[in-house]
Amino acid sequence: MLLTISAERSPSLPAPADLGYLLHKHPDRVQPFPVYGGTAHVFYPEVSAERCTAALVLEVDPVALVRGRSGSRDGFALGQYVNDRPYVASSLLSVAMGKVFRSALSGRCPGHEALVGSDLQLTVSVPAVPGDPELLQRLFSPVGWDVHATAIELDATRPEWGAAPMVSLTLNGSHRLSTALSHLYVLLPVLDDAKHYWVGDDEVDKLVRAGGAWLATHPARDLITHRYLAHQRGLKDAAMARLIDLDDRPVEDSLEDEDTAPSRPLVRIRHDAVMDVVRALQPGSVADLGCGSGALLVSVLEMQGVTRVIGTDVSDTSLRRAGKRLHVEQMTERQSERLSLLLSSLQYEDDRLTGIDVAILMEVIEHVDPARVPAVTANVFGAMRPGHVVLTTPNVEHNVRYPQLFDGGLRHADHRFEWTRDEFARWARRVGDTHGYDVRLVPVGDDDDDIGPPTQMAVFSLRSGFRGER
Repeated sequence: MLLTISAERSPSLPAPADLGYLLHKHPDRVQPFPVYGGTAHVFYPEVSAERCTAALVLEVDPVALVRGRSGSRDGFALGQYVNDRPYVASSLLSVAMGKVFRSALSGRCPGHEALVGSDLQLTVSVPAVPGDPELLQRLFSPVGWDVHATAIELDATRPEWGAAPMVSLTLNGSHRLSTALSHLYVLLPVLDDAKHYWVGDDEVDKLVRAGGAWLATHPARDLITHRYLAHQRGLKDAAMARLIDLDDRPVEDSLEDEDTAPSRPLVRIRHDAVMDVVRALQPGSVADLGCGSGALLVSVLEMQGVTRVIGTDVSDTSLRRAGKRLHVEQMTERQSERLSLLLSSLQYEDDRLTGIDVAILMEVIEHVDPARVPAVTANVFGAMRPGHVVLTTPNVEHNVRYPQLFDGGLRHADHRFEWTRDEFARWARRVGDTHGYDVRLVPVGDDDDDIGPPTQMAVFSLRSGFRGER
């Protein structure tokens, strides 16, 4: 197996040979490393003022592989020794990368921190990987690679034999080296789809640790997780739960039918729809109630004219993640004065949340027990009494578009209920009549004539002079 990584000269890498620092491998040496199933060799076939290439050659010993497998059930015994393992990229190459490039994968390079954090112009080549060009595009394009995948003929002299079930892969893109390596580390076993070792609970930790920064938002997250964890449903569910927690987006986006999926993930469509409404209202103060890890707060803080931004959540862990996402510790005093991250429950009155121009509840209400929805409604619309409330929630009628769902047919394991369009409209109008708000219903996403949009939104605007009840 062969993997080459080339870095072009650029402002962030004026000396391409500095790739050796990032990989922790000297360009003037050929270095062997014992790894599972064989030996990995690292060397540099090209080092110039314009370009540097590092090569990882994995020399696989099929006999050693078989000896390392206890209880093998391969019905064709010779196939254990004579196969494509020595030549075709697989989970073996991923394991070798994890050992040989461990420091580079984790982004550690003392004394060269600026280089670690810089995007490099990279070219990655793997002469033989399993799969087809379409699958490779689906896996690598969403994470920023220009993908060139060429089918390999079984025999150039026998064109009638057709193509082999593998391709030659070249990736071009601008990435941090650690990010590029993490893409390969996770996705090569996905292409292989046949790990050579036992897959247990620790593989979930490895997957989340290596891919969490980008896998959480990958449109093929479900496929990647399923294959990486050797099709073990329990491990996949555990990994999905952790990735969803990292991403703070609904499960629906990973369950979207690939034939009907929108070009943009639903989470982004919903985010943009909410922000379009908020911008049109031109508020001076905005509260994101149930802000999670703060994805929406990033956009709110960028709005002109907003002098007060509040994010609330019942989870202290979520608020810490929001603070990290918003770089609170690096904010100037003036910036930090605009933002408040508050531990608060929607079921109880909180004087810190009164007098807000716009309150946002984006995919929050469905996480509340139905018996407690009246208390939340009374608190938000009666006690807090913001000038406007922008609220989104799933449309349960649209769930027929998702081929797989959690038990109960809901889009998220923590959803307590999901409303039909009629149920949501009746609830919204009842809330408006009770508390003095005009209501506008807005579809979000593809509005199907039969089943409606995937997300439904209500915009509540306080009527002038309506006091209501406190």
